[in-house]
Amino acid sequence: MSDTVEFPYFYRTVPSELHLCAGIVKLLKHFGWTWVGIVASNDENSMRAVQILRKGIEQSGGCIEFIETFSQSSSLLFQNMENISEIIHKSSTKVIILYCNKDYTEIVRHTSIWEAPGKLWIITTEREFFFPAYYVDKKNTLAFTVGKKLIPNFHKFVREVNPAMFPNDSLTEMWWKDLCNNQCPKSIQRSCSNEETFAYILHCDVINSADSYNVYNAVYSLAYALHGMITSRSGNTTLWSGENESIFDFLPWKLHHYLKNLHFKNVLGEELFFDENGDLAIGYDIIQPDGTRSNEIVGSYKPYAPPEQEFTIYEKVMTWDSTFTETPPESRCSPSCPSGFRKLTMEGEPVCCYDCIPCPEGEVSNQTDMDACMKCPEDQWPNQKKDACIPKVITFLTYEEPLGIILTIICIFLILISTVILRIFIHYRDTPIVKANNRELSYILLISLMLCFLCSLVFIGHPDKVTCILRQTAFGISFSIALSSVLAKTITVVTAFHATKPGSKLRKWMSSRVSLSIVISCSLIQTVLCVVWLFTAPPFPYLNMKSEIGTILTECNEGWLVAFYCVLGYLGFLAGLSFIVAFLARNLPDRFNEAKYITFSMLVFCNVWVSFIPTYLSTKGKYMVAVEIFAILASSAGLLGCIFFPKCYVILLRPERNSRKCLSRN
Repeated sequence: MSDTVEFPYFYRTVPSELHLCAGIVKLLKHFGWTWVGIVASNDENSMRAVQILRKGIEQSGGCIEFIETFSQSSSLLFQNMENISEIIHKSSTKVIILYCNKDYTEIVRHTSIWEAPGKLWIITTEREFFFPAYYVDKKNTLAFTVGKKLIPNFHKFVREVNPAMFPNDSLTEMWWKDLCNNQCPKSIQRSCSNEETFAYILHCDVINSADSYNVYNAVYSLAYALHGMITSRSGNTTLWSGENESIFDFLPWKLHHYLKNLHFKNVLGEELFFDENGDLAIGYDIIQPDGTRSNEIVGSYKPYAPPEQEFTIYEKVMTWDSTFTETPPESRCSPSCPSGFRKLTMEGEPVCCYDCIPCPEGEVSNQTDMDACMKCPEDQWPNQKKDACIPKVITFLTYEEPLGIILTIICIFLILISTVILRIFIHYRDTPIVKANNRELSYILLISLMLCFLCSLVFIGHPDKVTCILRQTAFGISFSIALSSVLAKTITVVTAFHATKPGSKLRKWMSSRVSLSIVISCSLIQTVLCVVWLFTAPPFPYLNMKSEIGTILTECNEGWLVAFYCVLGYLGFLAGLSFIVAFLARNLPDRFNEAKYITFSMLVFCNVWVSFIPTYLSTKGKYMVAVEIFAILASSAGLLGCIFFPKCYVILLRPERNSRKCLSRN
């Protein structure tokens, strides 16, 4: 009937089924009732409302367990009721919508359907009291009724009406007798003799029903429209004085215009107008029937109000039947998924029937019944319950933790040992064993090893721009000096052996300047590589948020990887060259036996760094840094121990062997 094309002159003074269904959907959504059943009569109006309800419920995320209809034919009605009763008793839903008119609502209330335990009924009509002794109301019903208000002086009019005023109206006499019943409201009840008392008290309810207010508004709407039409002539002169014109000449077409544009306030201050579909702008009250006429209004739905005032519910004044295990009752196909979980729809089941599964790693759900979990930002991680993102723990190798303390102690210990050995070599610089092993190269090697030990400390602590640059460049240059010194020592041993042969031209290459030039030239190449690296794409501090779960690794990004691998490759080249030369010189006479120690030190050095590569690649975070520090300390300690410990042993514990005579004899 709201189709203005098919029914252009139809005006509705009660809310349409569109608004009623929208109000029911709002109520379901408010309480989270996503699993409902629908029972309706099979008339055209109810069937249309059922389709509107289905669409609204599904759009709001709800599901319908069953839709059952009953015939209005008396021969089929109770047979339908038996089938529907069986379905309702077996159903899992706790909320059932009953959509039918008042008469059929009362019939359903007298069947076994209404006795199904633990069910909440949502009805679309206000109940009437025909025989109140038959009713024992349970708190299992919510009813949508047209919004009503107390019409001024209406009760006085009803109380004072007399059948004598309307002698031809039998209903007035029946009404008059109804007012004798003590069940009627005090405002309209009159004192009567026992003969006048009548048990049928329908008219007492009509006084309080919304129908009276609807009729009141309808009459006033028509009156205002007629008044506007009649006074529309210029000068607001009425047509009553016109002899040739009748008001009825305007009704078929002009009254429609005034009804369509009607907008007024009634005596209660309520604004009334017809919308674009010809429906009067009124809403619904939500009541909770309690077996008396003074039903508590527990909410309202006003489709024409602003969105924030459209739907109102007063949960504090609501009471629930004792058969409900929860208050307010819940009606869901599946239990609610708590925070930290998401819904997984069951195959072949409605969307409301689902399993709850935990959010995957790195994702959270901070609300119940979420369809999908949300990814945390890169710098955050889920808490233990996966219901909130918390900042990731920033981690790096510190001086305060046990691993950092141990590595620092080892580093300082090796620096002290190197310092002691250097002091010994300086103190015994004029002894044959120190002089025979090129003491200048020994000094350079010892100092470079001390720098290697010292640069490992730069790897510990919070990385910043300076430390990231110093880490690899200081390590690369220090190690290149140490390996260049070892290479120079090895070349010096080979050259010294061949220079002793008669007529050898290698004597001129025996000066210390040649050894120093080897060290400087080899170290200079590494220095150039490092300078090119720093000016092209230097290392920089970097927050690695993906390497480890739940942590942010503060580490140094190497910048230009090609330069980084060139620096490491050059160190490998120097180590390999020193090892080959020392290995070839291992069978020289014993007095030049430093080549054996160099060979062994290079074996230790190469083994450490060959083992370092897979270990370094298989670790993450601060342990990767610890592996690199260990490789630096182990390889440097290998050079220190293999080359210098035997000499210190002779100098300190076997001084008799530290003589030219002994060395020459050997």
